[in-house]
This record gives sequence, C-alpha cells and structure tokens, in this order.
Amino acid sequence: MTTGSSTQGIQIRTRQRWLGDAVELVSSMRFAISLLTLIAIASVIGTVMKQNEPMPNYVNQFGPFWFEIFGKAGLYAVYSAWWFLLIMGFLVLSTSLCIARNAPKMLRDVKSWRDNVREQSLRNFHHKHEWQTGEAPAEAAARLARQVGQRGYKVKLVDKEGGTLLAAKQGAANKWGYIFAHAAIVIICLGGLLDSDLPIRFQQWFYGKQAFSGNGIIADIPERYRLGLNNPTFRGNTLIPEGASSSTAIIPQKDGVMIQDLPFTIQLKRFIIDFYSTGMPKLFASEVVLRDHESGKETAATIKVNEPLIYKGVAIYQSSFEDGGSKLKLVGYPMQGGSNSRFELAGEVNGTTPMPAGMGDYTIEWTGFRPFNVENMQAGKSGSTSGDARAVNVGKDVNRGIIEGLDKHLGSSAKNANSKDFKNVGPTVQYKLRDKTGQAREYFNYMQSLQIDGAYVFLAGMREQPDQPFRYLRIPADDKDSVAEWMRLRAALANPALREQAAHRYASQAISNGRETSPVLRQQLEQSALRGLSIFAGDGKVSGYIAVTRFLEQLPAAEQEKAADIFMKILNGSMWELWQAARAQDGLAPVASDEAHGRYLQLAINALADAGFYPAPVFLQLAGFEEIKASVLQVTRSPGKKVVYLGCLFLVLGVFAMLYIRDRRLWIWIKPGADGQGSQALLAMSTQRRTLDFDKEFEQMKGRLAGNAAVPPSA
Repeated sequence: MTTGSSTQGIQIRTRQRWLGDAVELVSSMRFAISLLTLIAIASVIGTVMKQNEPMPNYVNQFGPFWFEIFGKAGLYAVYSAWWFLLIMGFLVLSTSLCIARNAPKMLRDVKSWRDNVREQSLRNFHHKHEWQTGEAPAEAAARLARQVGQRGYKVKLVDKEGGTLLAAKQGAANKWGYIFAHAAIVIICLGGLLDSDLPIRFQQWFYGKQAFSGNGIIADIPERYRLGLNNPTFRGNTLIPEGASSSTAIIPQKDGVMIQDLPFTIQLKRFIIDFYSTGMPKLFASEVVLRDHESGKETAATIKVNEPLIYKGVAIYQSSFEDGGSKLKLVGYPMQGGSNSRFELAGEVNGTTPMPAGMGDYTIEWTGFRPFNVENMQAGKSGSTSGDARAVNVGKDVNRGIIEGLDKHLGSSAKNANSKDFKNVGPTVQYKLRDKTGQAREYFNYMQSLQIDGAYVFLAGMREQPDQPFRYLRIPADDKDSVAEWMRLRAALANPALREQAAHRYASQAISNGRETSPVLRQQLEQSALRGLSIFAGDGKVSGYIAVTRFLEQLPAAEQEKAADIFMKILNGSMWELWQAARAQDGLAPVASDEAHGRYLQLAINALADAGFYPAPVFLQLAGFEEIKASVLQVTRSPGKKVVYLGCLFLVLGVFAMLYIRDRRLWIWIKPGADGQGSQALLAMSTQRRTLDFDKEFEQMKGRLAGNAAVPPSA
C-alpha cells in the first residue's frame, strides 16, 4: 500500500510538472512571437495569391502538380484553412494565459505603495540624494508631501521606527498598457475567428449542412445546402441582371457553394458604368430597391464602390459587374468545304445554342460579350500590309520565313505597348465551340473592322486552352466593309470545278496577246495554275504557304528561289481569276483591276493561308445585340468587425500607455537630525526604463525638494 501510494504520488507530481511546463511554454513570449510569425507568413501568401478563385484558374496558373500541393496546403483559402484557424486559436490561448499569469501581479503592483523599504535599501539606489533641513521631522514630511503632490505624484506617509517614510508613485497606468496591448491581440483574433468560416463549419459539423456542387435553380436547392437567416456571419456574392432581383447570396466553398438566404430582396433597377479613355472602369454603381421580407418596407439606394448599403446588420458592397444575359444576333459563314451559304443565328450570353444542321455536331456556348473595347491602335498606323505573298524564303530558311509571316498575321491584336493611341473598336463576342466528345475551343471575334497596318481587317481570335492568349486571324474588309468577298473566295478555293475554271481563265489571259499561241503551252500553263491552286488549297492537312513550302523543298536547292518566284506569280494571277469566276457564278460583275483590289487580294491570300491555323467549322460575326448588364454585389454580415475595432482601440491605448506613460516611484526617508535639531532627509527614485528624461527629472526633483530647505554643512 505504501509503495503504491508513493508511485501514484510520483505520477501525479509528474503530470503536474508536465502540465506546468506545457503552460509555461504556451504562455511564453517566444511561443507567441513564433505564432505571430507564422500568421504573418500566411497573410503574405494570402495577399500575393488570389483567394477563393475558381479552381480552373489555379490549374492554369500553377499546373496540375503544384495545384494539388497548394490545394492540400489550403493556400487557395488561407484565412479559412484549418491550420490558420488552429494557429489563431493557439495565439488566443497563448496570449490569454500570458495575461492570466501576469495581469494579477501587475494589478497588485499598481495598487502597491512599496512602503516596506528600509533606509539602507534606499541608500543602494542609483538615483539618491541626502540633505538636512532645520524643520522638525513632522513639518518637513508635510512640506515634502505637498511639494511631491504638486508634481503629479500620489503620496502616502508611513510612520516607521526611527522616522517617517514618504512613498509616492506616478504613471501606474503603464501596467494597464501591457494588459490592454495583450488583450487587444486576443480580441482581434476572436473577431477574426468570428468572421471566418468557423461558424459555417460549425453548422456543417453539427447541423448537417453541405456544399452544393450540382446545377439547378437556386429556389429549388434543398435545405441542407442553405444557410438560414440566423447565420451569424457570412460573406457571399449575388449576381443580379438589370430588372431582376435576388434574395440569396452564393458562398463559395472548396467542394462547391452554399446558399445564404437574405432577410430582404434586392432588385437592380439600373446599373451605371463609366470608363476612362484607356477603357478602365472609372465608376460603376447599382441603383437598387430593397424589400424587407418581414415588414414589406422598400428602400431605394445607390450602391457604389466604397459606399456600401448597410441594412439590418448586413452590408451590401458593389463588387464588380458582369453580362446579365445579353441577346445576340449573329451571321455565320462556313469555314470548310465549297459552300458559301450565309446563315443567321441567335444566342444569349451564358446560354448555349446548337449549331445549325449541316454545320457539324457542335454546341455554341456564349461566354462573353462587351459592347465596346478600347485598344491601342498606334501601331496600326505604321504602314501598309500590301506585302508581297511571293516573299517566301526557300532552302533551309523556308519554315522560319513562313512562321515569321504567320506571326505577323496571327499574332495578338494588341500590337505595341510603347506607343499609345487608345480607341474604341466596337463590340466583341466570345464563345466556345464544343464537339460531341466534350472538347472545346474558344473564340473571340470583333464586330467591326479595325485599321491595322494601314488596312481594315476583321479580327477573329482563337485559343485552345484558357491559359493561352488569343491568336487572331485577320480577314480583310471588302468594298462593303464585310467579310462576304473573302468568304466567297475561300469557298471558291475549296471548289475543284472553280479552280479548273480559274486556271483556264488565267492561261487564256496570260498567253493571249493577239497572236496564235501553241495549244501545248496553253495547256501547260493551265496545268501549272491548277496545280498551284490545288497545292495552296491543301489536302485537308496542310494548306497555304506551308503546303507551298513543302512543294518547293522537293526541288533542287539551286532551283528553289527561281521556282518560288514563278510559282507565286502564277498563284497570284490564278487567285485573281478564281475571285472573278466565283463572282460570275454568283451573278456579280467582275471587280475593277486596280491597285486597291490588288491589295485586297493580297491580304485575302494571306488570310487564306492563315486560315489553316484557325480550326473552326464556321465563322460567326456579331450583327446586332441587346445589352443586359448585371451587377455583382458582395453581401456580408460581419459581427466580428466591431470586435476587431474594439481590439484596435485597446491596442492603440495599450501601445500609447507603454510608450508614453512612465512608471516612476519616489521615496523620502525623514528622521530627526544627528544633533537632535532639525531633520535629515534621504531621497531615492526609480523607474522601469532609465532615460535622459528621467535623469533630468531626478535633478529637478532634487533641486525642488532639497534646494531651499537644505541646511548648509557649516550650520
């Protein structure tokens, strides 16, 4: 029994010692500073990396490997990550324990007069001074107490054996600065935790709430995916088109979204937006009407950036703006085969439209529309695009020359960042063509023609991945500022019968000069023209200048340059006749053979060569639209905000008290003089931080208390 009791006692003392060591560690300054350092690092990450973005954005930015690593680390929502909340919780615990350990001692020290000192102890102080006075000890004590009190000190007289002790103190509020500063950290952290995802996670853990990851109408989403009106804190977004209303907010979660019901309905009457000349938004605001569900009261207001509307503790901020489902009217042209039949199409932004019959098994997803776009057009005035298509390099540099030429035509629509001439170039439409296998390419087309390098062209952008920039096909504008002539020429190039007709016309025009010509020569020239058109039209895999280059590479190197010159002359002439033949087939008169049309043909040939890099079954051109704007409002309830404000107030008071309020103590030991006449006084002062100001104050106090009352040594 004795041995068991002894062992149990040892175990209890071990546990107590372990618990004491743990409390000592958690409440230590080093532990708190370590936690603050981790929070600072996490805050830097949360500031540099955009938070709560759609997951595909992070995949495109970091790649699949780092996307997985960053996702598991919770870096896409740092401030709601479990480890960040855990650090915050430990910081609250550490600081609270620190306050609990030190605050009582500090408060006792504030109330204490430290009147248990002895005369010998005062003589050991660094700041001390001793003098004699002719006053009786009682009179000297009263006078000194009065003078010290006039300096702002609280004074207490204590009778001691052999004398009287005057104890005084000033700046005791300095200790409150420590308490306030540490309490501020606790309060701010609690406010941050209150406004974090912790209340929502609590509802998920204990009330069965879940994130919704499917599709459906918000009103039909089940209750387990919704948060009630009593949810203490939330931060969500709601998108409202003009004329529409919303009574819910969407709260993004890692694996979906949650629906937050609001105590009111927001109706967007009108969305206002104004731009700078550079195209950047200068002002956007929402004119809304709030209808309270409980009272039915309606409140009209205008919500602007940094000017939120606050109603029943819920703040509504102007966050951004989107398209609200604008109605689009488009015309389409086939980009494959010999057909040139134009068709009309209608769509709605954020909606889908099936491709018309005969154009392929595709679905059009309308992803964006902008009524105007501001571009830097300075580089577009640099010169002419009437570059000769015959400028095809041969030999080893053929491919490089072709690629450089394609880059000139298929590059970015933003040409030069150094010279700036901003201009509104009109509306644009953005859409995806998704095939039956689910694969999609994204397209971005301008409605109006743009003057680039001295010529008017229609830009048709394409990219295969969301993280890639758009590459633009430049379709030249014809005499009617349309793409009709280029589409006619494209279809004719894909038509073998029209190619044969064009080759025959070219041979007849090239040889006919009023004399008899050899039928064999005419036939050879016609075959050369037909072969050139067929090579340029391609075999379904390679077309344009790439096909021409591969054909020329089959010739001996010494003959390539001469052959290229002849080939391109025949091709240019044949393409002219192909254009005329196509117009004749459509019942149109031939175009005038002048410099303007020659330049147009050259641009058209370049665009036909580039079309092989624009994989699309159709070209869709915006013909009309009905714009519908939508406002994105951020709706928040953040009760922790006031808590954080209170913590900031405590922090300011605490820092001010610690830096500008000095805790000073003063003692004067008064006893009768050595000869029984007068009295003898011993002054001592102390402070937590010795400064030059304190040294100066001690000299002033010494002169004030002992200067006039001191008895000269000769007395």
